[in-house]
Amino acid sequence: MRGNEGVKGKAAPARTTATTTAATTSATTQQDSTAPLGPPATTTGTRTRRAAVQTRAQAAEAAATKAVRAAFDTLIDGIRKADAEAVMSIYWNSPQLILFNNNGTVTKSWTQVRSNREDLYAKVRDVKLDVRDVNVRVLGSGTGVVSCLWEQSQTHDGSSERATGRLTLVFQKVGTEWKAVHAHTSPDRPDPSRLLPSERTNEPDPATTKPPAKP
Repeated sequence: MRGNEGVKGKAAPARTTATTTAATTSATTQQDSTAPLGPPATTTGTRTRRAAVQTRAQAAEAAATKAVRAAFDTLIDGIRKADAEAVMSIYWNSPQLILFNNNGTVTKSWTQVRSNREDLYAKVRDVKLDVRDVNVRVLGSGTGVVSCLWEQSQTHDGSSERATGRLTLVFQKVGTEWKAVHAHTSPDRPDPSRLLPSERTNEPDPATTKPPAKP
């Protein structure tokens, strides 16, 4: 009897071990089945940070675009009012300011531009300026470009005059403000005699072309 009891006593631990192993396996399987299937936490964190950076960049670009457009609108409003002070407020106050004018001349320095504007606006009345196809683009953190088509009519020294053309402005952030550091104005339909023959077109001038008569 003692011999049989001895055998039984040795077999008991084997059953306990088997039971423990099964329980451990079951617990591990249960943990695996409930584990998240998504990407590792480090990958998710990286994506979140990238998205945050992109959002901030987009917000900064939108704010800069709005500020550049506001400066452009100030310029246009100043021209319509023949207000030299308002117009000059958006230009870079520097000897390096350069303007390419509609008549082909070049004006250098903020001081000279201001003098020209004051002389012109003293003789101008009834300014009407229409701008269209306005495009504002911010390039990087401190540079912006605005382009548009314009049509202007006014009375100068008692005579009516009218012109159309294209305008490109280069803005730079100076301190906390956006200033125009360069402007290029040109006729939208230049004199054909000043063009290379290969660049000339036969398109009619919409300003002089009459609509067809109604049947």
